[in-house]
Amino acid sequence: MTDTIQATELTGAQALVESLERISVDVVFGIPGGAILPAYDPLGQSKLVRHILVRHEQGAAHAAEGYAMVTGRVGVCIATSGPGATNLVTGLADAYMDSVPIVAITGQVNSTAIGTDAFQEADIRGITFPITKHSFLVTRAEDIPAAVKAAFHIAGTGRPGPVLVDISKDALASTAPFTWPSEVDLPGYRPNTTPHARQIRAAAAQIAQSKRPVLYIGGGVVKAQAFEELAELVEITQIPVVTTLMARGAVPDSHPLALGMPGMHGTVAAVGALQRADLLIALGTRFDDRVTGKLDSFAPHAKIIHADIDPAEIGKNKPVDVPIVGDVKNVIRDLNEVLRGAYLPDHSAWTTYLTHLKAKYALDPEPTKDGLLSPEYCIKRLGELSGDAIYAAGVGQHQMWSAHLLPFEKPGRWLNSGGAGTMGYCVPAAMGAQVGAPGQVVWGIDGDGCFQMTNQELVTCALNGIPVKIAVINNESLGMVRQWQTLFYGGRYSNTNLESRRVPDFPMLAEAMGAVGLRAETPEEVDEVITKALAINDRPVVVEFVVHKDAMVWPMVPAGTSNDDIMIARDLAPDWEDEIL
Repeated sequence: MTDTIQATELTGAQALVESLERISVDVVFGIPGGAILPAYDPLGQSKLVRHILVRHEQGAAHAAEGYAMVTGRVGVCIATSGPGATNLVTGLADAYMDSVPIVAITGQVNSTAIGTDAFQEADIRGITFPITKHSFLVTRAEDIPAAVKAAFHIAGTGRPGPVLVDISKDALASTAPFTWPSEVDLPGYRPNTTPHARQIRAAAAQIAQSKRPVLYIGGGVVKAQAFEELAELVEITQIPVVTTLMARGAVPDSHPLALGMPGMHGTVAAVGALQRADLLIALGTRFDDRVTGKLDSFAPHAKIIHADIDPAEIGKNKPVDVPIVGDVKNVIRDLNEVLRGAYLPDHSAWTTYLTHLKAKYALDPEPTKDGLLSPEYCIKRLGELSGDAIYAAGVGQHQMWSAHLLPFEKPGRWLNSGGAGTMGYCVPAAMGAQVGAPGQVVWGIDGDGCFQMTNQELVTCALNGIPVKIAVINNESLGMVRQWQTLFYGGRYSNTNLESRRVPDFPMLAEAMGAVGLRAETPEEVDEVITKALAINDRPVVVEFVVHKDAMVWPMVPAGTSNDDIMIARDLAPDWEDEIL
């Protein structure tokens, strides 16, 4: 690193805040404590960096994720040593799985006490080694600026991800000349963003020869913000598109070639397309088990083009015919240049078949079942009335219904925990998204189980003027686990009944935390409470939808089975009508 900017001596804590300001960080989410306390003195005096005091460090990490997802910038969270740092672990693991760029800054005990089991000491670097892109332990004040600049560079470049900066208390308290590096030089870290022209030509040749191609689009396309390039690729090739859970909205659902989400709870059309394809153009996706099902039966007739910025993902789960390493935005741009004006085969019979499946098995939920609200209906109406909003989901049945039924017409407006499946993600992620997009409507769609894990961040929202709207889909149970118990455990419901129609009273709980609490129990009340929530913009709102306990997510591919075993209801498989091909 080249030292170019020197100032007077600063404490390590002052150097930390100065570094954050130079990187143009505008908000951090955190909680002070003993080891990080020196940093909070200059942080509290900063006019450029806003600190939002969360109620739990896990909330800080998820909020940083939500902020990063909607802004495209690196999110920042901060915690003290020991339990403060370990409370960040779930959020770091979540960001690692979903390639979300965040920097976590933690305090550490004095450098002389490291390794002595000192009070509130934890080896947070060792703990998080498998779930961070990189980590730093800083024990000298003069090393803080370079570590911070490198951390942000690593988090936001290549395949994005979380980076940890652990700083000892004595490094924060001691003084040193402030030296700001003009550039970051990290030997061994050279993300390859430019795809090889030969591989691009090989991919184009495969596309020109295919009869049943599918564009298999993953969250990497969202991270690369390659939406315009993808739209052009679809227009040039007229190839049907499936968008994974992490890529919903990358292509508008209203597009005639959009087939929705593939996988365990994917649409019949998307799953059928992958299973019957002769070519998969996999862009920014990692062949996750939730998409592939039983791996050796996945896309059995297809050759595979796989493009990703992380070479470790290519061929990791499925052999690849044309590997392409590079930023997916550049990959698609280069593909478009080769394909534009080239002869491409007519796929109309293939697309007609798939669009027929899409129409035949489209979800159209009824408002009620057995006198209780349908959760699918509530989520669908929320999307219809809210339109172009930002949506964050928790994990479980409500997440899958949201992925199918919300209006995915614009990219980059869908947040959820895909790889880790983290219950408790929704409320703090929605909070971070609202901070990052203060003028937008932000809905969190949560289950009654997830909501009870991190709802204390509503207090943070109320006190900081963050007007998130949270829909609690209350089926009085851990719904996805209950669904599995229904289908695979003979209806033996062991420890999935939350009794949350009795305790707690969600609207009252919301009111106690400074939010507005609303409830809907009939179809007429559904529109009424959503409309009320949309009209409130000066405080958070919680809307409870009291829904049927035994609603299930369909379609479904049972875990460990082939995607060919997809069911559209219990003991009911789709009619593939292969004769259409």
